[in-house]
Formats: sequence, C-alpha cells, structure tokens
Amino acid sequence: MGRLLNIVTPLHKQTKRDYLARMVDDKVHCMLKAKEYESDYWDGDRRYGYGGYKYMAGRWKSVAQALIDTYGLKAGSRVLDVGCGKAFLLHEMQQIEPGLELVGFDISRHGLASKHPDFKGSLFRYRAQDRYPWGDKSFDLVISLGCLHNLKMYELQTAVGEIERIGKNKYIMLESFRNELEQFNLQCWALTAEAFFDTASWIWLYNHFGYTGDYEFIYFE
Repeated sequence: MGRLLNIVTPLHKQTKRDYLARMVDDKVHCMLKAKEYESDYWDGDRRYGYGGYKYMAGRWKSVAQALIDTYGLKAGSRVLDVGCGKAFLLHEMQQIEPGLELVGFDISRHGLASKHPDFKGSLFRYRAQDRYPWGDKSFDLVISLGCLHNLKMYELQTAVGEIERIGKNKYIMLESFRNELEQFNLQCWALTAEAFFDTASWIWLYNHFGYTGDYEFIYFE
C-alpha cells in the first residue's frame, strides 16, 4: 500500500458536532432521507446531512493545493473524483492549475446540478460501485473523499478495485475509528455509512483488495 496522508483532517477538525443530539433526533427517519442524496441531504435541515453545503471560496484550497503538490499535477494531468458531490474540490484545483483535465461523478443529481458555474470540468451521474468506463491507468490521479464508507462490503471490493485499475496514483479518504469513543461518535453522527470499520480493518481490506494507493482516515474525536 501507499502512504498514510494528512490532507483533509485539519479541515475536518474545524467543524463542531453534537453527536448525542443527532443520535436521538428520529435518526432512522433522518438516515432514510439522507440516503436519497438529494436536496435535503445537501441543503436541507442539518439533521439530514450538511445543512446547507454552499461554495465558500478557498475552503477547499488547502486540500486542492496538497493534492496538486503531492502528486506533481500540472497542465494536462487527468484527475477523477469518485463521489465528487458538488465538485467544489475540483473547482479549487481548477483555480490553482487551470490546465488540469478534471472529471467527477456522483450519484446525486442535486449535487451535480449545484456545481460552481465557472467549473470547466466534466461531471456526470454514476455509481461508485459500478465498473468505471475508462481503460487501465487512464488518470494521473483518482481521488475519493468521504464516499466509499457509504458502500456495502461487496460494493467496496468493486469500487476500490476500479480506483486501483484506472489510476496511476490513488488517494482515498473515509471515516473510521481507533477506539470505542470514536466508534460511538461515528455511529451517532453518520447518516449514510454502511461500512463501519476501525483503522486496522480498513488497512486489511485495502491490502485484501489489492489497493496500492495512498489513504487517509478522518475520526470523530
């Protein structure tokens, strides 16, 4: 496997969360609504997801810059974002290096329709767990942030395998836990996650699936 990175964690830690409040807020109903991945999830009440996922200039700049620097991306480099949502990260990458060839897909119609109006890349609706419509090593970098933990085990094997297949470089970030407190907080907070594994189990799965790319975990401390 590749490197354990620290790219998204600083941004993740900037948000405060009331774990118990979410757990006792008719959570089954909220989970079902969130798993539609449409307007309520992105821009509805906070109990259903993000509570208003608006573009904030520069919010994803540090992540975009770190990806460009870490992987030596330059004009002409091809980047795919698996589960891109509103593609704000791709837009920030475009702001830094306009010559990048940027592609993203997501299951959410609302997310894709809410892209930044100046984004010039290619976005389309697709599922992360299906075979991807590109040949081997088609992209200089394939990324997936906060998406794959929403898949079931048998879906994970396909998604991780496809990311491995089409990317020259790969980076996956997802939710995990290292102890019982973080496990409890994650289970309180998560609305859409299907795969709840500790860090050691995720690493075992990556190795089992033949993943050789880089990775990062975010924790709910």
